[in-house]
Amino acid sequence: MIVLGVETSCDETAVAIVENGKTILSDVVYTQIKIHEKYGGVVPEVASRRHVQKILTVFEEALTKSNLTPEAIDYVAVTATPGLIGSLLVGLNAARSFAFAHDIPCLDINHLHGHIYANYIESDFHFPLVALIVSGGHTELILMRDHYEFELLGQTLDDAVGEAYDKVGRVMGLTYPAGPKVDRLAQIGQHNYSLPLTYLDKNGYEEGFNMIENDVTREMIIDLINEAIKQGVSKVKCMAKLKKVYNLPAAELSDMWVKCQGEYMTDIIDAVKNIEEPKIISDLEKAKKIMLEYIRNGETQADCIGMINKEFKFGANMILDLWNECMKQPESIFKCTSTDVKNNLKVIG
Repeated sequence: MIVLGVETSCDETAVAIVENGKTILSDVVYTQIKIHEKYGGVVPEVASRRHVQKILTVFEEALTKSNLTPEAIDYVAVTATPGLIGSLLVGLNAARSFAFAHDIPCLDINHLHGHIYANYIESDFHFPLVALIVSGGHTELILMRDHYEFELLGQTLDDAVGEAYDKVGRVMGLTYPAGPKVDRLAQIGQHNYSLPLTYLDKNGYEEGFNMIENDVTREMIIDLINEAIKQGVSKVKCMAKLKKVYNLPAAELSDMWVKCQGEYMTDIIDAVKNIEEPKIISDLEKAKKIMLEYIRNGETQADCIGMINKEFKFGANMILDLWNECMKQPESIFKCTSTDVKNNLKVIG
């Protein structure tokens, strides 16, 4: 028995010819990845139009590679559901037209069943069995007690695994399709983040992956805020940019900022505690003497603070306190020799 299969449920135009369910005589696939890459995902209208342009070419190439004529085909099988409506219609019309023209029976197929039976090409089925479908926009757990008997045990309650991969990749700045890139990065990454479990229904097998996407987004934003704080970026500027990119409520972003700022200050305090007290006192005394000299030389407050910060890295508030302390000591600041006085009188005269 020879079957010609047609698949156009999403963004790939595919025609394959298989003998006795095991031997692949031809398998031709036209992919649209490059077309949809610039959009960050599949655009249904664009996908269906591209199917229209390529379906006849793919049909002809599949027949040519199999060295068969239409008369040798026993059945035509075509994806009828689920999928993008416009894309499905292109495949359905092409398959039914081909079958009608050559008087061949045409079978409408649920392509999720096709995902399961793709494994049959490699090895026979031994019932009962459990099949896990994690293709594209689908995540389902199926029990099969015999051929063509499908019992749904559980499925995702929101996004599928594939959608979660792509959305996480988009948050990370990866190009479409981001799923494979995320998977490769996961092989070399480290377990630095704690993400929620996806198991939702303890009495069944329902799952959800939207919470992972949200949690990854939060972790990414927190990392960005931490980096912004370390670089001295203002809260207003940081919040405006994050809101534009992630479109989250201002209150939620502000809460993240407070959390990060609190942790950052704790780290600073812990770091300071590890520094020997004599060294801190020594550096402060040294900085004070240098600042007094700067003031005596007529440097402005801004210049003094800038030069001390460059040399000691104390931070603006600490240096400002140092400035105020120095300004309370006029006898040291304006102390001058008789030579200084004579020189000043010459200038005035």
